[in-house]
Amino acid sequence: MLTTESLTEAESQLAHNLAITLVKEETDVNEVGKVIAYLRSIVEQPDAGRRFFSYLKTLVTNGRQIGHSGRTPGYYRSIERACNQYLQSQQANAHTMLKILGWAMRLMRYYKVSPIEEISISESPQVKQVSERQAEITEVASHLKFDVNQILDATVTAKKGNKVTYEILEKIKLTQKESKKAEFISEGQIVRVEVVDIKEDGSIRKIRCID
Repeated sequence: MLTTESLTEAESQLAHNLAITLVKEETDVNEVGKVIAYLRSIVEQPDAGRRFFSYLKTLVTNGRQIGHSGRTPGYYRSIERACNQYLQSQQANAHTMLKILGWAMRLMRYYKVSPIEEISISESPQVKQVSERQAEITEVASHLKFDVNQILDATVTAKKGNKVTYEILEKIKLTQKESKKAEFISEGQIVRVEVVDIKEDGSIRKIRCID
């Protein structure tokens, strides 16, 4: 699925904080995906924000009955705490909440395979400087280990003819020839790409769009 939605600096930091908090608490990313699916299903409703937080409370209250494992109630508690901490200020704007949660889930997947001990959570995301966030993302990227056939999210930063430049983790840039996909891709879109080949040092040599 393609999307052209992007985040402001403050929203990006909220997504980062959510992801780091949930990863450090070993929250199942699949459970995060389920609450995102619920919010997406009601996002056009006028009281979507309030209903979303009520839904989180219901999950925590009934976690033992609806959970799939003994750890599920803990996942629900972690998700509710993190959302209360970082998304309450966005409750009136469900679309913004949905964007932030979507990016947080993507970041969780990256952070789960990367050393995150040195990546801090900002108490004031609105005043976080871009350079600091970039340094954190760079640190994550430098420790990532990629595998052939791995699926990643990438932003299309440029397109010239059938050559498309992708950006992964806001740091890794790769230009690939997309003979069949180029005409359907636009700058600014976020697409899924598959790792086709990697270099000896573990970095990506070649990717291809699969959306």
